[in-house]
Amino acid sequence: MKRIILAMFLMVATTQVFAQVRLGLTAHPNFGFLKIENGKGSGVSTGFSYGLMSDFEFAENYSFATGLTVTTINGKGTALNYQPYHGIAATNAEYDVKFKMQYLEVPLSVKLKTDEQNDIRWYGQFGLTADIRIGARQDVKSNNNTALADDVKAADFTKFLRAGMIIGGGMEYRMSGKTSLMGGLTYNNGLTNIAKDGASIRNHYVGLNIGVFF
Repeated sequence: MKRIILAMFLMVATTQVFAQVRLGLTAHPNFGFLKIENGKGSGVSTGFSYGLMSDFEFAENYSFATGLTVTTINGKGTALNYQPYHGIAATNAEYDVKFKMQYLEVPLSVKLKTDEQNDIRWYGQFGLTADIRIGARQDVKSNNNTALADDVKAADFTKFLRAGMIIGGGMEYRMSGKTSLMGGLTYNNGLTNIAKDGASIRNHYVGLNIGVFF
Protein backbone atom coordinates (compact mmCIF):
# COMPACT_ATOMS: atom_id res chain seq x y z
CA MET A 1 0.00 0.00 0.00
CA LYS A 2 2.83 2.44 0.81
CA ARG A 3 4.39 1.77 -2.61
CA ILE A 4 1.08 2.45 -4.37
CA ILE A 5 0.58 5.75 -2.52
CA LEU A 6 4.20 6.79 -3.26
CA ALA A 7 3.79 5.93 -6.94
CA MET A 8 0.63 8.03 -7.21
CA PHE A 9 2.37 10.98 -5.50
CA LEU A 10 5.23 10.73 -8.02
CA MET A 11 2.82 10.56 -10.95
CA VAL A 12 1.04 13.69 -9.74
CA ALA A 13 4.33 15.51 -9.16
CA THR A 14 5.79 14.69 -12.58
CA THR A 15 2.66 15.76 -14.46
CA GLN A 16 2.07 19.06 -12.67
CA VAL A 17 4.55 20.80 -14.97
CA PHE A 18 2.38 20.01 -17.98
CA ALA A 19 -1.03 20.12 -16.34
CA GLN A 20 -3.67 22.81 -16.14
CA VAL A 21 -4.54 23.22 -12.47
CA ARG A 22 -8.11 23.75 -11.30
CA LEU A 23 -8.83 24.60 -7.67
CA GLY A 24 -12.11 24.44 -5.81
CA LEU A 25 -13.91 24.27 -2.49
CA THR A 26 -16.05 21.42 -1.21
CA ALA A 27 -18.38 20.91 1.75
CA HIS A 28 -20.67 17.90 1.88
CA PRO A 29 -22.18 15.22 4.13
CA ASN A 30 -21.15 11.58 4.23
CA PHE A 31 -22.69 8.41 5.60
CA GLY A 32 -20.30 6.21 7.56
CA PHE A 33 -20.47 2.61 8.74
CA LEU A 34 -18.22 -0.01 10.36
CA LYS A 35 -17.07 -3.50 9.45
CA ILE A 36 -16.03 -5.42 12.56
CA GLU A 37 -14.23 -8.78 12.33
CA ASN A 38 -15.53 -10.11 15.66
CA GLY A 39 -18.88 -8.42 15.57
CA LYS A 40 -21.05 -6.50 13.14
CA GLY A 41 -21.83 -3.00 11.99
CA SER A 42 -25.08 -1.32 12.93
CA GLY A 43 -26.54 1.08 10.38
CA VAL A 44 -25.05 4.33 9.13
CA SER A 45 -24.01 7.53 10.90
CA THR A 46 -23.81 10.98 9.36
CA GLY A 47 -20.48 12.76 9.06
CA PHE A 48 -19.14 15.76 7.17
CA SER A 49 -16.25 16.77 4.93
CA TYR A 50 -14.94 20.16 3.90
CA GLY A 51 -11.81 21.63 2.36
CA LEU A 52 -9.93 22.13 -0.89
CA MET A 53 -10.04 20.07 -4.07
CA SER A 54 -7.93 20.28 -7.20
CA ASP A 55 -7.73 18.73 -10.65
CA PHE A 56 -4.47 18.52 -12.60
CA GLU A 57 -5.64 18.19 -16.19
CA PHE A 58 -2.83 16.53 -18.13
CA ALA A 59 -5.03 15.76 -21.18
CA GLU A 60 -8.38 16.96 -22.49
CA ASN A 61 -10.52 14.40 -20.65
CA TYR A 62 -8.08 13.09 -18.04
CA SER A 63 -6.88 14.53 -14.75
CA PHE A 64 -5.30 13.67 -11.42
CA ALA A 65 -7.69 14.65 -8.65
CA THR A 66 -6.40 15.48 -5.19
CA GLY A 67 -7.07 17.94 -2.40
CA LEU A 68 -6.98 18.46 1.35
CA THR A 69 -10.13 17.98 3.41
CA VAL A 70 -11.15 17.60 7.02
CA THR A 71 -13.33 14.49 7.01
CA THR A 72 -15.41 13.14 9.89
CA ILE A 73 -16.28 9.43 9.65
CA ASN A 74 -18.78 8.19 12.21
CA GLY A 75 -19.85 4.57 12.59
CA LYS A 76 -21.39 2.21 15.12
CA GLY A 77 -21.63 -1.51 15.70
CA THR A 78 -21.26 -4.41 18.10
CA ALA A 79 -17.82 -5.81 19.00
CA LEU A 80 -17.00 -8.99 20.89
CA ASN A 81 -14.76 -8.62 23.97
CA TYR A 82 -13.88 -5.04 23.12
CA GLN A 83 -10.78 -3.77 24.93
CA PRO A 84 -9.91 -2.12 27.23
CA TYR A 85 -13.42 -2.46 28.68
CA HIS A 86 -13.55 -6.26 28.64
CA GLY A 87 -11.79 -8.03 31.52
CA ILE A 88 -9.14 -10.62 30.65
CA ALA A 89 -10.74 -13.38 32.74
CA ALA A 90 -14.32 -12.53 31.85
CA THR A 91 -16.55 -14.63 29.62
CA ASN A 92 -17.34 -13.51 26.09
CA ALA A 93 -19.46 -10.38 25.96
CA GLU A 94 -20.68 -7.97 23.29
CA TYR A 95 -20.20 -4.22 23.45
CA ASP A 96 -22.01 -1.51 21.53
CA VAL A 97 -19.38 0.88 20.18
CA LYS A 98 -19.52 4.10 18.23
CA PHE A 99 -16.44 5.69 16.68
CA LYS A 100 -16.38 9.40 15.85
CA MET A 101 -13.20 9.83 13.83
CA GLN A 102 -11.86 12.98 12.20
CA TYR A 103 -9.10 12.88 9.59
CA LEU A 104 -7.02 15.18 7.49
CA GLU A 105 -7.64 13.43 4.17
CA VAL A 106 -5.58 13.59 0.97
CA PRO A 107 -7.16 11.83 -2.03
CA LEU A 108 -4.94 10.61 -4.87
CA SER A 109 -7.08 9.56 -7.79
CA VAL A 110 -7.52 9.52 -11.54
CA LYS A 111 -10.59 11.24 -12.98
CA LEU A 112 -11.91 10.41 -16.47
CA LYS A 113 -14.30 12.91 -18.06
CA THR A 114 -16.64 12.95 -21.03
CA ASP A 115 -16.72 15.70 -23.62
CA GLU A 116 -18.78 18.71 -22.62
CA GLN A 117 -22.35 18.85 -23.91
CA ASN A 118 -24.80 21.57 -22.93
CA ASP A 119 -22.28 22.80 -20.31
CA ILE A 120 -22.25 19.36 -18.62
CA ARG A 121 -19.41 16.86 -18.28
CA TRP A 122 -19.72 13.47 -16.61
CA TYR A 123 -16.81 11.87 -14.79
CA GLY A 124 -15.67 8.66 -13.15
CA GLN A 125 -13.03 8.53 -10.44
CA PHE A 126 -10.78 5.86 -8.92
CA GLY A 127 -7.86 6.02 -6.49
CA LEU A 128 -6.69 6.06 -2.87
CA THR A 129 -6.83 8.30 0.17
CA ALA A 130 -4.14 8.85 2.77
CA ASP A 131 -5.65 10.00 6.08
CA ILE A 132 -4.08 11.41 9.26
CA ARG A 133 -6.16 11.22 12.43
CA ILE A 134 -6.74 14.65 14.00
CA GLY A 135 -9.56 13.67 16.33
CA ALA A 136 -11.07 10.52 17.84
CA ARG A 137 -13.93 10.00 20.29
CA GLN A 138 -16.07 6.99 21.14
CA ASP A 139 -19.12 5.73 23.01
CA VAL A 140 -19.15 2.25 24.57
CA LYS A 141 -22.00 0.33 26.22
CA SER A 142 -21.97 -3.17 27.70
CA ASN A 143 -24.44 -5.88 26.72
CA ASN A 144 -26.66 -4.90 29.66
CA ASN A 145 -26.82 -1.33 28.25
CA THR A 146 -24.49 0.12 30.89
CA ALA A 147 -22.63 3.18 29.57
CA LEU A 148 -18.88 2.59 29.90
CA ALA A 149 -17.75 5.55 27.80
CA ASP A 150 -19.68 8.59 26.66
CA ASP A 151 -17.97 10.74 24.02
CA VAL A 152 -14.52 10.10 25.51
CA LYS A 153 -11.24 10.77 23.74
CA ALA A 154 -10.12 7.65 21.90
CA ALA A 155 -6.65 8.56 20.57
CA ASP A 156 -5.12 5.80 22.72
CA PHE A 157 -7.51 3.20 21.27
CA THR A 158 -7.28 4.14 17.57
CA LYS A 159 -4.53 4.29 14.97
CA PHE A 160 -2.95 7.49 13.71
CA LEU A 161 -2.99 6.64 9.98
CA ARG A 162 -5.76 5.35 7.73
CA ALA A 163 -5.76 4.35 4.07
CA GLY A 164 -8.83 4.07 1.86
CA MET A 165 -9.73 3.16 -1.69
CA ILE A 166 -12.18 5.46 -3.47
CA ILE A 167 -14.45 4.96 -6.43
CA GLY A 168 -17.06 7.41 -7.57
CA GLY A 169 -18.67 9.45 -10.29
CA GLY A 170 -20.76 12.49 -10.98
CA MET A 171 -21.07 15.57 -13.13
CA GLU A 172 -19.72 19.07 -13.58
CA TYR A 173 -21.92 21.92 -14.75
CA ARG A 174 -20.11 24.92 -16.22
CA MET A 175 -21.78 28.01 -14.83
CA SER A 176 -19.65 30.63 -16.55
CA GLY A 177 -16.07 30.82 -17.80
CA LYS A 178 -13.94 28.50 -15.68
CA THR A 179 -16.44 28.26 -12.82
CA SER A 180 -18.10 24.86 -12.52
CA LEU A 181 -20.49 23.29 -10.03
CA MET A 182 -19.60 19.68 -9.17
CA GLY A 183 -21.87 17.01 -7.74
CA GLY A 184 -21.52 13.25 -7.35
CA LEU A 185 -21.10 10.22 -5.13
CA THR A 186 -17.95 8.63 -3.74
CA TYR A 187 -17.53 5.34 -1.92
CA ASN A 188 -14.49 5.27 0.39
CA ASN A 189 -13.55 1.73 1.42
CA GLY A 190 -11.31 1.65 4.48
CA LEU A 191 -8.29 -0.59 3.84
CA THR A 192 -6.61 -0.40 7.24
CA ASN A 193 -7.62 -1.24 10.79
CA ILE A 194 -8.53 1.84 12.83
CA ALA A 195 -8.52 0.12 16.24
CA LYS A 196 -5.77 -0.98 18.61
CA ASP A 197 -5.67 -3.66 21.34
CA GLY A 198 -6.34 -6.61 19.03
CA ALA A 199 -9.65 -5.44 17.60
CA SER A 200 -10.14 -5.44 13.81
CA ILE A 201 -12.41 -2.56 12.81
CA ARG A 202 -12.55 -0.70 9.51
CA ASN A 203 -14.60 2.39 8.79
CA HIS A 204 -16.11 3.24 5.41
CA TYR A 205 -18.33 5.97 4.03
CA VAL A 206 -20.38 7.13 1.08
CA GLY A 207 -19.87 10.81 0.34
CA LEU A 208 -22.45 13.06 -1.31
CA ASN A 209 -19.91 15.27 -3.10
CA ILE A 210 -20.74 18.93 -3.65
CA GLY A 211 -18.21 21.55 -4.66
CA VAL A 212 -17.30 24.50 -6.85
CA PHE A 213 -14.27 24.79 -9.15
CA PHE A 214 -13.00 28.28 -9.92
